[in-house]
Amino acid sequence: MPENKKDIKSMKKTEIEEFVLSISEPKYRANQVFKWIQKAGIEDFSKMTDVSAKLRKIFYDNFVIFNCAIEKKLISVYDNTIKYLFRLFDGEFIEAVLMKYKYGYTLCISMQAGCRMGCRFCATAVGGLRRDLYPSEMLSQIHAAEKDAGVRVSHVVLMGMGEPLDNFDNTLRFLELVSNGDGLNLGMRNISLSTCGLVPEIDALAEKRLQLTLSVSLHAPTDEIRREIMPITRKYGVDGILEACRRYTDATSRRISFEYALIEGLNDSDECAFMLAGKLKGMLCHINLIPANKIEGQSFKGSGNERTGGFSAILKSKGLNVTVRRRLGADINASCGQLRGNVMQN
Repeated sequence: MPENKKDIKSMKKTEIEEFVLSISEPKYRANQVFKWIQKAGIEDFSKMTDVSAKLRKIFYDNFVIFNCAIEKKLISVYDNTIKYLFRLFDGEFIEAVLMKYKYGYTLCISMQAGCRMGCRFCATAVGGLRRDLYPSEMLSQIHAAEKDAGVRVSHVVLMGMGEPLDNFDNTLRFLELVSNGDGLNLGMRNISLSTCGLVPEIDALAEKRLQLTLSVSLHAPTDEIRREIMPITRKYGVDGILEACRRYTDATSRRISFEYALIEGLNDSDECAFMLAGKLKGMLCHINLIPANKIEGQSFKGSGNERTGGFSAILKSKGLNVTVRRRLGADINASCGQLRGNVMQN
C-alpha cells in the first residue's frame, strides 16, 4: 500500500462522503467520485472530467486507485473463453477467466494471491498463500476484463484463486460495492461464492441473509476420503459442513451448490455416489460434477465419461438435482492457478 494514501476503490460511498465534507466540498461530489471509481473503473483521477482540477489534485494526494494490469491472456479457439493473468501493484499475480454463456458473460475472479487451504487437486495451492486481495483488486478484475473484451459482465463467480471466506471481511465489502446501484450494480442472485467449507464463516455469511449462491467444494462423502485431497477436513469434517449448509439454507432459503470433482479410483465409485446421496437427502441443493484436472506433480486423474455418467445416474435416481460441468477453455488450462504457476516458476 503506497505510504499515506488510502485505497479509494475499496471505500464505501459514505466513507468518501465523510472525506469530501471534511474538506468543505459539497456532499454530491462523493457520488461523482464514487461513480467514476466504481462504475467507470477509471485508472487515474485525471479522468474525472466533471471534477475540478483542484479537487482531483486533492484526491491524488490522499488516495490511490488500485488496478489490475494484464500480464498475459489466453483465448480458447474452441469457445472464446479468455484466461487473464493480472499483475497487481506489488508484483503479485492473480488469474481470472471470462466465459460466454447464453445469458451473457460470467467472470470467475480471484480473492487471494495464492491459497492456504492446500487442496491437492488445485494448482493454486502449490505456492501457498501470498496475501489477501483488497476489495479494489477484486473489483478491478471485472473492470479490466470488461474494458479488454468490450463486454458487460453480468455474472461473477468467486471461485478463482483463494478461499473467499478466508478473506471474509474484504469479500463482504466487495459484495457490497459490486452490488451498489451507482457502481457495477450486479444483483446478488448473479453472484456465486465458493468455499471449501469453513464452518464458522458459513454461519457468519448466513447471518447476512445475502441472496447469492453458495457453492461448497465437497468432493467426497466421507472424512476419510476427503482428507486425502483436502487438508481442511482435519478441522471441519463432512458432517459438520453439511450441518452448516442446512443452517444456511434455513436462514436464506437459497439452494446450495455442491461441487464434486470426480477423481478416478478415489471418490467416483458407486458406493461413494450412494453415500453422497444419503447425506444430501432432503437438502435444498444442486450437485455439480466436475471432471478433475491434471495437476503437475500429482497422480490424480479425472474420471472418464462413462464413470461420470454412472455416478450422475445414481444421484439422479435418488431424486437429486445433478449436472456435469461443461468444460470451457480446455485448450488454455482455464482452471485456476496453472498460468500463474508457470509464470512464477519462470
